[in-house]
Amino acid sequence: MRIASWNVNSIGARLPKLLDWLGAAEPDVLCVQELKSAADAFPIDEVGELGYEVAAHGTGRWNGVAVLSKVGIDEVRRGLLDEPGYQADGAMFETQEPRAIGATCGGVRVWSVYVPNGREVGHPHYAYKLRWLDALRATAAEELAAARPFAVLGDFNIAPTNADVWDITAFADSTHVTEDERKALAALAETGLTEVYPRALKYDVPFTYWDYRQLRFPNNQGMRIDLVYGNEQFSTAVTDSYVDREARKGKGTSDHAPVVVDLDLP
Repeated sequence: MRIASWNVNSIGARLPKLLDWLGAAEPDVLCVQELKSAADAFPIDEVGELGYEVAAHGTGRWNGVAVLSKVGIDEVRRGLLDEPGYQADGAMFETQEPRAIGATCGGVRVWSVYVPNGREVGHPHYAYKLRWLDALRATAAEELAAARPFAVLGDFNIAPTNADVWDITAFADSTHVTEDERKALAALAETGLTEVYPRALKYDVPFTYWDYRQLRFPNNQGMRIDLVYGNEQFSTAVTDSYVDREARKGKGTSDHAPVVVDLDLP
């Protein structure tokens, strides 16, 4: 089975690139993040022509996640256990953002997650990010009670180590690399998950994200923030994992590259 994850940075803008990649890479399951689309506007017919069923969770122009599968979609769950909301500037109430969706595909339980960015240390969105990660940890712990392959895949907006950013000195006092964010990531792993570390198709570090500005991609000034965490049944079945850097090339691409995981499951 081939399972992948990709922050497409707008399903509408990236649909031709997505369809081309699905046809070339042929994943059995794809976890998608940052749809920037309502669930009922997802291009179900277009991906359906390639054999994919879709479970989507989105409400409008921001956020949004989905699971695409050629091997069936069951037990769909939208939102985390006790998921926190965020009160945006000027809003009267908190709202729950569409950032997580779980589904069972071909006997494998997957969650597609789009962790809040955090914006800047000390910002209310940063505190929201940490609360959201705690809800993800609780959800993973609940899922691990079932005896089946299980993985959380997506854009975590956290670089696990200093080596996972192109220049740690460029991130002084920034989000994505703080101690509290990394502690939250470690707490997720402590539930019984192991990170599936991908190989790089080029260069030493398998970066997954490169800013559009300042020629970050051609200069390989990236970050490794799109991650895969699996339980023992999932992780021990992995035969290969890589970042498809080629998908980041060219015009009209997402600023993220897909992470691909191949498994040999009984």
